[in-house]
Amino acid sequence: MPTTVQTELDSYRAAFKAEGATSRRLLSAFPEARVDARPAPSAQPAREVAWTMVLTMMVVDPILAGELMPTGMPPAPDKWSDLLAAFDETHAATLAKLAKLDDAALSGPVKMPIGPGTIGEMRRGDALRMFLNDQIHHRGQLSVHLRMAGGKVPSIYGPSGDEAWF
Repeated sequence: MPTTVQTELDSYRAAFKAEGATSRRLLSAFPEARVDARPAPSAQPAREVAWTMVLTMMVVDPILAGELMPTGMPPAPDKWSDLLAAFDETHAATLAKLAKLDDAALSGPVKMPIGPGTIGEMRRGDALRMFLNDQIHHRGQLSVHLRMAGGKVPSIYGPSGDEAWF
């Protein structure tokens, strides 16, 4: 059987597309009436966790430009439908930008926070993958929020208690 060799960029594009689709399915399953619920008083509400998933895609532009510095982040939309639209628009726009890259773009440096109070450099490809992993992390958090909000958790990497495969 022939094997296909993927470049790092091809692998990242495929993962970004697939993980985004999975994240969107989870966001779609969330009951809008419960988006401000918190699993604990110190936890962020579901709306903020979901918005963080959008922000993880908004950092692609500064990463590709070579500098991602801490600044004020745009606040989460008040309406859940606006958050979903922002996710869709940001995901599609980012996929379009990724389609125009070449593999060499991943090798350059990006100046960004690399630890508490520390600014340094990271390879662009590593920074992109880190923020994709961050989206996945926040999706996991949101799945707990969803379960506690009485929603049905869709399958993510396999069947869930609410969505069997067979």
